[in-house]
Amino acid sequence: MSLSRRGVLAAGGAVGAAGALAAGASPAAARPGGRTGVRTGFDRLAAGKYRGLAGQRVGIVTNPTGITRDVRHVVDVMHSDDRVDLVAVFGPEHGFRGTAQAGGSEGRYDDPATGLPVYDTYLKSGQPLADIFTASGVDTVVFDIQDAGARFYTYIWTLYDCMEAAALAGKRFVVLDRPNPVTGRAALGPVLQPEFATFVGRRPISQAHGMTVAELALLFNGEFLERPVELTAVTMTGWRRSDFFDTTGLPWVPPSPNMPTPETALVYAGTCLFEGTNLSEGRGTTRPFELLGADGIDRRWAEAANAQELPGVRFREAYFAPTFSKFQGTTIGGVQLHVHDRESFDPVRTGVALLVTAKRAWTGFAWRPDNWIDRLTGSTQVRTLIDAGTDTDEVVAAWQEDLAAFRRVRRGYLLYA
Repeated sequence: MSLSRRGVLAAGGAVGAAGALAAGASPAAARPGGRTGVRTGFDRLAAGKYRGLAGQRVGIVTNPTGITRDVRHVVDVMHSDDRVDLVAVFGPEHGFRGTAQAGGSEGRYDDPATGLPVYDTYLKSGQPLADIFTASGVDTVVFDIQDAGARFYTYIWTLYDCMEAAALAGKRFVVLDRPNPVTGRAALGPVLQPEFATFVGRRPISQAHGMTVAELALLFNGEFLERPVELTAVTMTGWRRSDFFDTTGLPWVPPSPNMPTPETALVYAGTCLFEGTNLSEGRGTTRPFELLGADGIDRRWAEAANAQELPGVRFREAYFAPTFSKFQGTTIGGVQLHVHDRESFDPVRTGVALLVTAKRAWTGFAWRPDNWIDRLTGSTQVRTLIDAGTDTDEVVAAWQEDLAAFRRVRRGYLLYA
């Protein structure tokens, strides 16, 4: 993997602009531990009376997670405020109001609550997406969506595509930052190889990136976009890299139908790999990505997984019947993850260990016929090593060189201590 340091100075300029936008912010509310609560990018933009958007026709890329601390949607707040000229909304996967399941969107419509035109960005990129921005009449595109911290969670690639399209259309781009719900302490897992690029991974970043959306935007602009966009990142206050979501004092809104809690996000960067197998990843249950299983699996998988002695997590023999997706209506066996020490828990290593032990404990184990696992992990490496009988430690060791290279580049774009 090769990454340049292009655009680091531009990134620093964007951070300076963010400070200007945030002028006039009021003190944050207290939260447990004696520190001030987290103020999101939107909180600071609004406290600054939207001065950075003055004179601009604004469009916003958002979804149900774009809310204030008192759970009002930012579109409703901005639409009712004469200090900002909000003229369009752009919806990602699952839609602006969140009515669509995985792999779906809401299409083009007028929002009943505000009358604003809503445009569909899902699976659109390049010039066709630039044409949508042009047709909408906006001068500035704002992005405000809660991420889950994993490379294959599609909102960060909506961010990338919208930045690229905004540059093509000659639009400004403003990112309103929100916390990485699983901390920003470390980048983990394999780095995507370019030939495996899809909408679940466009560029070479690690499987768990350990960055906020504003940091990713700066990285994208500085390293990957051939034509950088005029970018402003509105930072948070009160957030530290070691913070999990439940310490922020912010309300959690499921960013997608199968991401119901911050605990789901905690395991997702590892257990989403089961989308690339014939096992259920827990969709159709109340614990997606925490429950995994298939017809014919019994206690032996949980026993094998616990024998791996993975830090921070234990596995319980579990039986469940998904209400939709794989094994719909069938009672199947498997495991439930119980994270007891999230500080030491490594979701990617855990996901690999579960793949290794599932293949050994259940003779019915199979990869999806399209080798979707390669798109999720970013190369053929994980699949071929597991098929060869390689143990967990050797699989994890195989990606360390690329990961170290990504970590060095990532360091230059981090905004928080």
